[in-house]
Amino acid sequence: MTELRFAIDDARPKRFAAVPTIAFRLRIETSEPLEALVLRVQLRIEPQWRDYNAAEKPLLSDLFGTPDRWGTTLRSFSWADISVTVPAVADTIAVDVPVPCTYDFDVAATRYLNALGGGEVPLRFLFSGAIFRTEDTGFSSERVSWSSECAYRMPVQTWRDAMSACYGDDALVRVKRETLEELHRYRALSGAASWDEVLERLLGAPT
Repeated sequence: MTELRFAIDDARPKRFAAVPTIAFRLRIETSEPLEALVLRVQLRIEPQWRDYNAAEKPLLSDLFGTPDRWGTTLRSFSWADISVTVPAVADTIAVDVPVPCTYDFDVAATRYLNALGGGEVPLRFLFSGAIFRTEDTGFSSERVSWSSECAYRMPVQTWRDAMSACYGDDALVRVKRETLEELHRYRALSGAASWDEVLERLLGAPT
């Protein structure tokens, strides 16, 4: 059975991407030469692997409840599922795993990442898929071991840089059409110069 070892060397925002994307540099080492490798990469966030400061805890309450419950509610959750095709490799190869990001705050990963003021995001990569090799009698294939995985601590700033590359200092919030129409009506009647000013007035913040 082919033995594979996986590690993430670094992560960086992908330049010129149509949507915010983080490219994780995946290093693969193999015990046998391979013709190709078709990987399914499941990326999970492991929130229980780090501490949180006083500013972060209230922002995470909608995900995990109050901090007194975090002993049972801080649990792994999914960020992304990505397919990657790896070309022929003799012993070691490095490939990018591109992970699209979204500003959709209905997505748990977005709310979690946005709540972090700094430090690192604890990640686990789980691998499955198919290995293709050349034999004397032709091609053969086998499955990637179900236990294949690796961990990586991504700087929070990497995610922020990826979002800023597409959105600058702006953030996106999805609302129903009826809600937007009400906000639009309020803006027109109040004379607010921007959507920021509309929200500041509704929140009671000084303008």
